[in-house]
Amino acid sequence: MGFLLGGHVTPLFTDIRRNMEDSTGSNPQSLGFTDKLKSWLSWSWTYVLTLLKYYVFLCICLSASVFLNTLTPKFYVALTGTSSLISGLILIFEWWYFRKYGTSFIEQVSVSHLRPLLGGVENSSTTGDYLHATQFNNDTCFKVWRNPLNLFRGAEYNRYTWVTGKEPLTYYDMNLSAQDHQTFFTGDTQQLRPEDAVMQKAWRERNPQARIRAAYQAIEMNHECAAAYVLLAEEEATTITEAERLFKKALSIAGKDINLLVYIKRRLAMCARKLGRIKEAVKMMRDLMKEFPLLGMLNIHENLLEALLELQAYADVQAVLAKYDDISLPKSATICYTSALLKARAVSDKFSPEAASRRGLSTAEMNAVEAIHRAVEFNPHVPKYLLEMKSLILPPEHILKRGDSEAVAYAFFHLQHWKRAEGALNLLHCTWEGTFRIIPYPLEKGHLFYPYPGCTETADRELLPSFHEVSVYPKKELPFFILFTAGLCSFTAMLAMLTHQFPELMGVFAKAPWLMFCLWSPCLLGSVFT
Repeated sequence: MGFLLGGHVTPLFTDIRRNMEDSTGSNPQSLGFTDKLKSWLSWSWTYVLTLLKYYVFLCICLSASVFLNTLTPKFYVALTGTSSLISGLILIFEWWYFRKYGTSFIEQVSVSHLRPLLGGVENSSTTGDYLHATQFNNDTCFKVWRNPLNLFRGAEYNRYTWVTGKEPLTYYDMNLSAQDHQTFFTGDTQQLRPEDAVMQKAWRERNPQARIRAAYQAIEMNHECAAAYVLLAEEEATTITEAERLFKKALSIAGKDINLLVYIKRRLAMCARKLGRIKEAVKMMRDLMKEFPLLGMLNIHENLLEALLELQAYADVQAVLAKYDDISLPKSATICYTSALLKARAVSDKFSPEAASRRGLSTAEMNAVEAIHRAVEFNPHVPKYLLEMKSLILPPEHILKRGDSEAVAYAFFHLQHWKRAEGALNLLHCTWEGTFRIIPYPLEKGHLFYPYPGCTETADRELLPSFHEVSVYPKKELPFFILFTAGLCSFTAMLAMLTHQFPELMGVFAKAPWLMFCLWSPCLLGSVFT
C-alpha cells in the first residue's frame, strides 16, 4: 500500500496539477471543474492518510496486546514500581533545583538546547521591542551598588560572627569590595609604589589576618601609607572609637588623593553618627557634598537623610528630597520610602481604617497612600521588614536596586524612624498590599516605574548569606514539569499498589486492548521520559 501511494498516486497528482495549470492558462471557463477536482483529490488524500494512521495504530495495539498476554503480574508490579521510583527521584531533584535556582532544570535544558535544534526563533520585531522596553531593566538589574551605609567589618560584622558563629558576608560580596578598594585606592597601576603594590595584593586576600599583616607590611615600607591605615580601621579595629582614631590618622597623611579623602571623610562622618555626634556627622556630610559635588554616584545624600531623620529635622529631609527625588535621577529605596514616611507622618497619627472607609480619604491621606504605593512598587520587599513580618539580618556591603538586599539595608537603618512616627507603620500595614492591584500583571509593564526586573533573585542570593531566606517577587508558580512528575509519580505508585494487591484483576484490565493505552501509557511514558 505504501508503495502504491509513493509510486503511483503522487506522480498522478503531479500530472493532474500540471494539466490543471495548463488548462487554466488556455481556457478560463474550466476553472470551476478544475477547482472541484483539486478539492476532491485533496479530500481523498487526507482520508486515505487518516485510514492508514488508524490501521497502523490498531496493528500496534493488537501486537502489544498479544505481547502483554504473555506477561505475568510480577512484570506489571516491577514496571509500575520502577516508574514510580524514577519519577519520584526526578520530582525530588526538580524541587531542589527550583528552590535553589528558581526554575525547572528540564525546562531550562529544553529552552537552552532543544529549542534551537527544533528551529525556535524569536520574532525580530518582538525581540526588538522587548529589548527597547527592558534596556533600563538590564542596566539596573545587573549593576550592583556599593551600600552607602555599609558597616565596619572589624567593629560590627566580626562581632556578629563572634557571637553567633555565622558569616554575615558572602565571598561574592567581599570580592566586590576588594575590587572597589583596588580601583579606589591604587589608581594607575603603572605608577605604583612598593607599598601600593603590597596593598593591592592585600585587598585580594581572602583571609582577614593576611590582609592585616599585609597592611602592617606596607606601613613598615612607608609610615605614611594612608590606604594601610584605612584597611586597619575597617578590618582590625574592634570598636568604632578605635576605627575613628585610625581614620583620623589616615586623613592626616592622605595628601591630595581625592579618592582617599572622600572615602576617609565619609567614614569619619559615619563614625560620628554611630557615636551619637549626629550634628557633627550632618555637618561633615554637607561639607563633603559641597566640596565634591560631582561624586553623586557615591550616594552620600542617603547617609545625610538617615542622620537628619535621627535628628527629626523633617524640614531638612524634605529639602534634600526636593533635590534628589527628581525624575531625571536614579531612585532608591531610601528616596522612595523616606518620601512616603514624610507624607505618612503628616496624617498617620489620626488615621483610622474604619473612619477612612466611612468618609473616604482626605487629600493628605490620599497623597500618603499614593507615596506608599510608589515606594512599594519600586521595592516590594521592604514592607515585610518594616512590619517585622520577616527577621532582619546585617546588611551586605553591596546591594541590588529593587532587590531584597536593598530592602534589608534600608530597613536595618530606617525601621527606627518609622517606629518613631506615630501611626506610620499602621498606615503602611493597611495600604501597602493595595499596590499590587495597581501594577499590571504579568509584569510586562510598570505603573510608575519600569517593569520589575526578573533577575534580582539570583543576584540577591549571591549577596545575602545562605541562612537568610531571600524574598522573591513576584512569587514564581511551580513549573509544569514539577507538577507533571508529581502526578506521574502518584499515578504510577497507585498502579503499583493496586497491581500488587489485585494482580489478577489488574492483569485483566492491562490485557484489554481498549484499556491498555489509558492504563499503562503513564508507566511507559515515565520510562521513556526518564
